[in-house]
Amino acid sequence: MSPELIAVLAVIVVAMAFDYTNGFHDAANAIATSVSTRALTPRIALGLAAVGNFVGAHFGTKVAKTVGDGLVTLPIGVTSLGVVFAGVLGAIAWNLITWYFGLPSSSSHALFGGLVGATLFAADGVVQWGNIVNKVVIPMVLSPVVGLVLGFLVMLAILWLFRKGQPGKLNRGFRWAQTVSAAAMSVGHGMQDAAKTMGIIVLALYTGGFQSDKTHIPQWVYWTSAAMLAAGTYAGGWRIIRTLGRKIIDLGPSEGFAAETVASAVLYFNAQVLQAPISTTHTITSAIMGVGATKRLSAVRWNVAGNIVLAWIITFPAAAAIACLAYLVVRPLF
Repeated sequence: MSPELIAVLAVIVVAMAFDYTNGFHDAANAIATSVSTRALTPRIALGLAAVGNFVGAHFGTKVAKTVGDGLVTLPIGVTSLGVVFAGVLGAIAWNLITWYFGLPSSSSHALFGGLVGATLFAADGVVQWGNIVNKVVIPMVLSPVVGLVLGFLVMLAILWLFRKGQPGKLNRGFRWAQTVSAAAMSVGHGMQDAAKTMGIIVLALYTGGFQSDKTHIPQWVYWTSAAMLAAGTYAGGWRIIRTLGRKIIDLGPSEGFAAETVASAVLYFNAQVLQAPISTTHTITSAIMGVGATKRLSAVRWNVAGNIVLAWIITFPAAAAIACLAYLVVRPLF
């Protein structure tokens, strides 16, 4: 095998590893609320999330193109593949660190931070800072705000519409409704997160000289990325599921339905309209906070929320720093 082929295969393998960690790290995004309200059993919820992620991956083309062509520019060659390899390693390392501590950080921003950190050390590598600001930083700030506000407003609307309902019947109804909202959330997660891995593989294929189009996604890339994300999701990330499902606020079925509905709507809009690779973690967590604030502000455990926000802020630079170190280690191999 040629050095280029070996390097591309190495990047694909590590991208698949990232995809798997993304699945079990972000499984909580889709199912934590449904599990915590007992709308779904854990294994059924994980199975539903895995299928939704697999389906959603096939609708994430626009996000994949942004990741593969819109964030960094690397010259074609084996050396540049080392940059991609190190960037993904940085993202995997940060995923594992935050998973260990049960913090629902963003796998997406870990990946972006890793790519940027490694590219900064690469000869002739260029970070497209304008696109980083427009496609990463601005959505990173706005999507949690939108999720928080919409979560609050949608929950207020539900409380008003069903103000005369019988609590027992309403809870049963919203548990059934959560099956739909959890499925929608899972598809949105696949649309966003599997697409990011697809973008990395396409970047590797282009940089390695195995395809001339920066944005073409081979069919096998869809299937492998979707399958690995689904497998990781089914494995489950129980530490983070507990954080999202119980530690921020004690959710009821109506709150869970509202949070999932808002988060999935924000994910769909960004993936299909803005083509922006946003964080599913940020979106669902902020929606949960907004929904919880309708009870009373003290109902939200703001100390836990503060730790989550801190993890959001440091994810990008932390993954970038790890990727820089990883690049120094792997550079002699590429």
